[in-house]
Amino acid sequence: MKFKTTALLGAAALAMMAGSASAADLACLITKNNTNPFFVKMKEGAEAAATAAGLDFQAYAGEKDGDAAPQITAIENCVAAGAKGILITASNDSVIPALKEARAAGILVIALDTPIADPEAQDMTFATDNFEAGLRIGKWAAGKLGADGVASAKIAMLDINKDNISVDVARDTGFLVGFGIEVPDLTVMGSETDARVIGHESSDANPEGGLRAMETLLAKDPDINVVYTINEPAAEGAFQALKAAGKEGQAIIVSVDGGCPGIASVKSGVIGATSQQYPLLMASKGIEAIVAYAKDGTKPAASEGLSFFNTGVNLVTDQPVDGVESIDSTKGTELCWG
Repeated sequence: MKFKTTALLGAAALAMMAGSASAADLACLITKNNTNPFFVKMKEGAEAAATAAGLDFQAYAGEKDGDAAPQITAIENCVAAGAKGILITASNDSVIPALKEARAAGILVIALDTPIADPEAQDMTFATDNFEAGLRIGKWAAGKLGADGVASAKIAMLDINKDNISVDVARDTGFLVGFGIEVPDLTVMGSETDARVIGHESSDANPEGGLRAMETLLAKDPDINVVYTINEPAAEGAFQALKAAGKEGQAIIVSVDGGCPGIASVKSGVIGATSQQYPLLMASKGIEAIVAYAKDGTKPAASEGLSFFNTGVNLVTDQPVDGVESIDSTKGTELCWG
């Protein structure tokens, strides 16, 4: 249980530093929504770490992915309350002006999971390498199909939406590159012209959207045999659409997240492979950064060779392929969340 242990050690270290954080010091967490298990677990981790560090803590959330208005209000509330730091999974770029104002007010801004497009709107990002997460499931899918299967693949791409959110773009393009498809522009989704990609549809990163998106793509081509999904809730919906069409055995589904329900879907065979990320570690490291900043103004540094602090990723599958490093669902269950 490597990452759970890391989170606990982080909490202990924060408790030892608590003398440097006043009870008046406030940390804010702002997530895209409060229903996705990924964000629920992130909130739990941040709150536990803040309590251990002696920080006051406030949590806010949008209604759904892409819903920026509640996040902007939350940022303004945190600024007005004199927060020392804001941790945020930004819904879209609409939050940038508010985050810049927060930084101008002397607040440390840490992006979690989703880097913010304007570097002036954040001090650092603590996240999975989302391109790497996509790359791994792309390589796995290609290895699973073999050369002939790759050449004749029909691929459904279930993204969050059409807003080119950084995490959406990174996972989407990473998957395609890993699968062996040329992507001319890695900064947007859909720049590829490969006929194997049947289409990109918005899933809103939830089961209902995944079902709707998969139905739309199956209507376009009923022979789809590879399904990329932005996350495991979207994968759940995609599977339900395939099952309703009597095609659940024809397609392999790949995803990103690594929550316990998603790992259970790997174990049952619904999802072929998923890239597991670690929201507890993102949250605890974010709080640790706020404590250090409150103490003496120290700001966090990026991982070597990257522009962000990398909290790690593992490919989880019970169908390993040569040349693609992975862990099985038993190990994934030890490390999962939600």
